[in-house]
Amino acid sequence: MNTDFALLSLENPVFHTYLIAACIMILKLMLQPWMTVVRMMRAGGGFRSPEDLKKTPLNPNPQPAQLEINEYVDRSRRLNLNDLESIPGFLVAGLLFVLAGPPLLLAQILIWTYLGSRAAHFIAYMSAQIHDIRAFCWTWSSLSVIAMAGYTLLQAI
Repeated sequence: MNTDFALLSLENPVFHTYLIAACIMILKLMLQPWMTVVRMMRAGGGFRSPEDLKKTPLNPNPQPAQLEINEYVDRSRRLNLNDLESIPGFLVAGLLFVLAGPPLLLAQILIWTYLGSRAAHFIAYMSAQIHDIRAFCWTWSSLSVIAMAGYTLLQAI
């Protein structure tokens, strides 16, 4: 690793690559619940808690059916849960990977593979693709994080 720049600096192209991808994934993680809220408002349902049936300015005509599972809303909710399972691991493994000082090309391949496969997974899930397609997309993101963690571990021992 070139020692002319600090590892956690924008001067480090590996960190710069990670920083861009991490920010995109954090935005995805934080915006997905907003998509769920928008879908709940459009559907007028998909609520989860009994107290959501109280009359409010946002729910002027509450009805028990609003607590029933609404696939339109739940699809977004499941995507959010999948993000919560995947993105934190990437954020931690990616940062540790940066600190291990990998070659730039390896970092770019692993980081962009993760980001691209998560984008493909989002598209596959939102368009209701079969499990095999969603799993294919997910697999590449998982393998990328495993490779980052494995590389970092090998550098540490």
